Amino acid sequence: IETFYGGYMGNYRVQDALYTLGFYYAPRATFFRSEYGNLMSLIKEEQLDNDTLKGSYAGAMGYGQFIPSSYRHYSVDFSGDGRRDLLTSKADAIGSVANYFSVHGWQEGDSVVHQAEVKNTSVIKGENKLKPYESIAQFKQQGVTMKQYPKAGFDDKQLATLLKLEGKKGDEYWLGLKNFYVITRYNRSPRYAMAVYELSQEIK
Repeated sequence: IETFYGGYMGNYRVQDALYTLGFYYAPRATFFRSEYGNLMSLIKEEQLDNDTLKGSYAGAMGYGQFIPSSYRHYSVDFSGDGRRDLLTSKADAIGSVANYFSVHGWQEGDSVVHQAEVKNTSVIKGENKLKPYESIAQFKQQGVTMKQYPKAGFDDKQLATLLKLEGKKGDEYWLGLKNFYVITRYNRSPRYAMAVYELSQEIK
């Protein structure tokens, strides 16, 4: 999703992009200056070629478009060749995204999101909240039910967030669980998280 399966990983020189944003874009200067510092450390740690290192306009690199701090903190050598290479190694990229999810609380085997029916739209609280805030049981009491109930053993006490998204046939309602929230730690957009989830189901 980030790079069209690695087809486009950005043509901006990463150092130039981060320097420009860090020193000439006041609203987020502190953040991008920090990323510039992380880039300098990353280049030394991973022995990257600064002159040919390309990425997005915001300094994100490789298959998963990791910013320098994420590259340093979450990337892993999943191929076992002794390097953490998110630029050319698909194995390292996949392993590193998985590690990012794991560190942020991904629960293997748990549900991600379930389409819901909403009897009273007044329960929708404005803009979509990403972090789960009420239990499935509480939503049930408010007339929010899942269209297809999960397998036996599903815990109604777990927290969820009620999402309103625009589908092909109009508004859709979804109950996003903890794993859905974890996806949004990678990219803070509910539409992005839904795209990740639905693509994963097609691949599965």
